Amino acid sequence: MPRPLPTGRNSGGPLLDSAGCLIGINTAIYSPSGANSGVGFAIPVDVVRSSVSQIIETGRVVRPVLGISFAPDQSTEQLGVKGILVLSAREGGPAWRAGIRGTSRDDYGRLVLGDIITRINGARIRNSSDLYRVLDKAEVGQQLDIQVLRGDAEEHLAATLEPNTT
Repeated sequence: MPRPLPTGRNSGGPLLDSAGCLIGINTAIYSPSGANSGVGFAIPVDVVRSSVSQIIETGRVVRPVLGISFAPDQSTEQLGVKGILVLSAREGGPAWRAGIRGTSRDDYGRLVLGDIITRINGARIRNSSDLYRVLDKAEVGQQLDIQVLRGDAEEHLAATLEPNTT
């Protein structure tokens, strides 16, 4: 695979590999010095292609959603959790209908951890990047097999993705 050239990292400009092929669209740059150099961030070309097709066909981009909020990766790592710790499942949303449980408190105010998503369609989910990677490849209306750790037991739940409404 060709390596990206250090092209001008302008927001909205193309990110090209050494063969001149588009591999992404530049979106931002982190520059400690304030100069136009540093770490560049880009949207991968596969996401761009999907978005452009949707915009041409429907006038907007629709992404599938699971309808959960989850703990930040750093927090789950501190807890020793391997996966996505569900904080809440939006009532009526795909995860809620599938039976995914969020984090809560018991009658004594103690924290009761919610489901921990460990696999989706067989793909290992260790952190938010893994989750987003799976969702980026999924489509609205697709049914996902979600493996969760609930207490000491593993369960398989089926959730059908919905379009984002924002």
